[in-house]
Amino acid sequence: MLYQKNLPAWERTTRVIAGLAMGACGFLAPGLGGTPAGLIVSAIGAVTLLSGLVGFCPACAMVGRKLPTS
Repeated sequence: MLYQKNLPAWERTTRVIAGLAMGACGFLAPGLGGTPAGLIVSAIGAVTLLSGLVGFCPACAMVGRKLPTS
């Protein structure tokens, strides 16, 4: 495995929900949907969703964040 998970289960769940919400808002929100700003919000939501699904956050890894060992 190339990486170690560094996100706890509660944060992974939160990131998945937030990523889905950001993606939906970027495409569907009035005034934001389909605009360049909406596409940026959707892209950020996709990265958030992916980090939640995989359980690894590169930014957290860069600052040395690790899950406590059981």
